[in-house]
Amino acid sequence: MLDKKYSDVIWHRINQKTKPLGALGKLEYVAHKLALIQSQNKSDAVTKIEIKKPMVIVFAGDHGIAREGVSIAPQEVTQQMVHNFLAGGAAINCFCRVNNVDIKVVDAGILQPIKSDSKQLVVQRLGTSTENFAHKAAMTNEQLEQGLQYGEQVVEQSIKAGVDLLMFGEMGIGNTSSASAILAAISRRSVEKCVGLGTGINDLQLRKKRQLVQLGVNRCRGLNAKEILRQVGGFEITQMVGAFLAAAKYNTPVIVDGFIATAAAYVAVAIEPSCREYMIFAHQSHESGHKFMLQELAATPLFDLSLRLGEGTGAVLAVPFIHASIEFYNNMASFEAAGVDM
Repeated sequence: MLDKKYSDVIWHRINQKTKPLGALGKLEYVAHKLALIQSQNKSDAVTKIEIKKPMVIVFAGDHGIAREGVSIAPQEVTQQMVHNFLAGGAAINCFCRVNNVDIKVVDAGILQPIKSDSKQLVVQRLGTSTENFAHKAAMTNEQLEQGLQYGEQVVEQSIKAGVDLLMFGEMGIGNTSSASAILAAISRRSVEKCVGLGTGINDLQLRKKRQLVQLGVNRCRGLNAKEILRQVGGFEITQMVGAFLAAAKYNTPVIVDGFIATAAAYVAVAIEPSCREYMIFAHQSHESGHKFMLQELAATPLFDLSLRLGEGTGAVLAVPFIHASIEFYNNMASFEAAGVDM
């Protein structure tokens, strides 16, 4: 649980900057959250926020439901995109380079193992693919628990290496089906509202996708969030859940990306509500269910750029906003220091 004893002190510092109250909008809330997190276990509120080593961790996993044709891409694309991440050729790599963000790629369980000696690759395989959740549980209890542990493990290792701002991305053909099922099962919203077009399927595929997701959701009635994750989740989503829980455990802020990452955040908050306080929501995806998920989490994203790519791209694009929040908190003059009457 985040200790809020310095909350008023931090707000006073923000409000004394040379600006009208609230004039920097969402940036003020970001600065307040970061200052509060970094003031934990301190004798006073911090006057300098420090973010020196941001990192995005991209989790990749394959989904059994993809064999039903719920995506425009074949499952092999998951592995091909992991190779692309490691080669530096994906959108996430471009955005990491321009924003000086480190990247790790986790094989959480894709069809074929990656043969690479890249230091960016972390192998934490839970299998070759989840089961088809339309017909049976996506994973076993053992896979679920191991996945949560793996997620914590990669976060713990990253923080020990100096990472002080986390972002989580994903890659997995079929994972919008899992995210939609998670949303429908936990929120009890209709599958029709929760299931969107994903990577751009046609109307016939969309109807089939909704029918298949409904079958999985039907099996989730009366279950808790953790068991829902086991029934309809993905290996990459499960490890992200563990990662979100670990970020809070290790007092580290995390920027939340789009629909899939938010689904993992949603499960994490259902398991441990206090981890919500460590999350900064980057953007609203144009995947239809994302707005409902943000409502469930009482989250106001920083921006809307009509993104729906995943990979952690929206989270990394939020990094300049984070740096701007830090800069004004640390270095913007107060009315008193600047000699300005207000």
